[in-house]
Amino acid sequence: MRTEDVLAAIATGLWRWENASGTVTLDAEAARLLELPAEAGEYPESIVRSRFHPVDWNEINGIVSLAAAEGTIAEARLRVVDEAGHVLRIVRSRSKPVLREGDYELTGMLQEVAEPQPGTAAHTPVTGDWRRSREAFLLDAGRALAEARSTAEVLRVAASLSMPGFSPDGLAVFGVAGDRLTIIGHHGHNAGDDNPFTDMSLDTEYPAAEVVRTGRASYLPTPAEYRRRYPATWPLAQRFGRQSWAFLPLIVAGRTMGAWMAAFKHPVAFTPDERSVLTTVARMLAQALARAGVAESERELALGLQRSMMPVLGPEVPGMSVAARYIPTGGGLQVGGDWYDMIPLPGGTSHAAGPGGGRIALVIGDVQGHDVRAAGLMGQLRIALRAYASEGHRPDAVLSRASRFLHGLHDFFGADTYEDDDYSSPRFATCLYLEVEPATGRIEIARAGHPEPVVRTSDGTVLLRPTDGGLPLGIDPDSDYPTTRLVLEPGETMMICTDGLLETGGHDLDTGLARLRRILEQHTDLSLEELADTLVQAVHGPGSHHTTGPLADRREDDIAVLLIGRDGAPPRKAPRRTAMSVAQAEPERIATARQQVRELLHDWKDQEQIDAAVLMVSEMVTNVLVHTDGNALLVAEVTCGDAARQLRVEVADTSDELPHRRRPGEMASSGRGLLLMEMLADAWGVDPRGEGKSIWFELYESAVPEPVSDPAA
Repeated sequence: MRTEDVLAAIATGLWRWENASGTVTLDAEAARLLELPAEAGEYPESIVRSRFHPVDWNEINGIVSLAAAEGTIAEARLRVVDEAGHVLRIVRSRSKPVLREGDYELTGMLQEVAEPQPGTAAHTPVTGDWRRSREAFLLDAGRALAEARSTAEVLRVAASLSMPGFSPDGLAVFGVAGDRLTIIGHHGHNAGDDNPFTDMSLDTEYPAAEVVRTGRASYLPTPAEYRRRYPATWPLAQRFGRQSWAFLPLIVAGRTMGAWMAAFKHPVAFTPDERSVLTTVARMLAQALARAGVAESERELALGLQRSMMPVLGPEVPGMSVAARYIPTGGGLQVGGDWYDMIPLPGGTSHAAGPGGGRIALVIGDVQGHDVRAAGLMGQLRIALRAYASEGHRPDAVLSRASRFLHGLHDFFGADTYEDDDYSSPRFATCLYLEVEPATGRIEIARAGHPEPVVRTSDGTVLLRPTDGGLPLGIDPDSDYPTTRLVLEPGETMMICTDGLLETGGHDLDTGLARLRRILEQHTDLSLEELADTLVQAVHGPGSHHTTGPLADRREDDIAVLLIGRDGAPPRKAPRRTAMSVAQAEPERIATARQQVRELLHDWKDQEQIDAAVLMVSEMVTNVLVHTDGNALLVAEVTCGDAARQLRVEVADTSDELPHRRRPGEMASSGRGLLLMEMLADAWGVDPRGEGKSIWFELYESAVPEPVSDPAA
């Protein structure tokens, strides 16, 4: 009897599919099963493809590729359909793929099988519920693995996967370290069970090691198969009592990064459908582990950057208290361009304990941007500032050198160094540099485009301290940075911060300062550490002083804030005082002078006296700018006498010419300054000095004394 007759008797046909030529050769029985003329012949691939259900045909490529990679039989169940798409029969294909220069030739058989009865499709790897269940499982598995952020999360997801019909009860993920096999994680085993596998040579005759060496999966459906193929390591696996094992390579971008083991307590035949599911899961698992590895490397880099760049305060400062907070913007590396620093200074005349006689520098700054480059520039600029300060330079010289340093960085690297436009543009930085003498409270300030400091006096009054300044660092290498001097009295607190603390939440600098002023005035009983937390929480809410958490992603800008308090009990009736200079080239600062006086008199009883004081200050400062060639120096002080408070304002200049009272006509635009002071002030006068003069006035909150004579009359 001929073989063809036997195959025809059992409804089995033969076919050969040549991928290179795109042709399929069928015998008569195979042609009949595919609803083609029942005679042997060669057909184009398109004709044969039209006889199969489109979903089944799409799966053939995956099944054949898997079988070719593993050197196994490709087996599939395919639905034969008519032109209308109705299923006519189901055939089973078993064939052996042979690779030929990148293409393959498939030789095998087709056999008709009985259609599954209702209710059994869920357990049969053919069409219907089983296929939908498998597809749903793979979608859910892919989604869960894609959302995993760490290796531990990936392993938890892998352990929770419930594969349709053949869920493993033991899992292990192997990695590679040099020429050694390691275990990244496992599930379904007791503690210590992984010891024999944690440091195994890749040359070991163990399934996972072989999979890593060859990049090909290994399926062991029975203990006998395991013992036959891997007799040396079978005793290690025997004690777990499993019946079937699948070891699959974890491949990413063509590189085998490890292996995945799925072990079963029940026998598994590892049909092509089951192998396809396992292969897909292994592919998704490899990609998830690779993503998690990259994310963990980035987090480790971020933590390293944070540890190396995170601002820190030095030892305690005798005579002063210091507190600080740094809150990076959300996401990314959790480091940005804001920073603060405390630097011991050499030399000095203070007798306080500590390096350099106790003198320190306090620095706060903000490099433009929130990216890696901003963090890198911040680190370089911070080191440069420490170096210049440690050399003993004055505040203005420190900032001048730092500006040239930052400007030179861009000139040195050049725009061609960076491909991205955001990286090729120059960066600037704002900075506030304070040289502090803790024993006396004397502070010298140099400012480079940074928000000015805020001082809370011992009675709770909050004042913005106008400070001379220059351009931000890095813009003009020859920029000057004038120095402002002030004294922090016992019981007073100074706040310096970056603009993130002021402008977050849709505020500008003015409204942001008003928000913080209320907090500073309302919490005079808090320690500096508690006050620092309160200021940050007012911007971002509770818990936002931490550098991570759900609030981190909503931060608009980095925040750095530094609080300095002068220790010691304040005088019983300590004065509140403000001082500022108005240069000839800065007439706009007259408005700041007026605002300073209003803030100084924020709790003054008589609003008309406040308006009068503001008017006189405006006249005095304007007269200096109009009638002299020098700058105006304003000093205003509120003191408490035995009966009431009084305001004294002095405006000094370098001109020796004393003011004279004039009688301006109705149309005159000037000449009324002394007349106003005579009408509005409780006392006023002009004091000649060695270089220049000082004109002053006083206002008393209660009883008005007899007016004093005009010294210029």
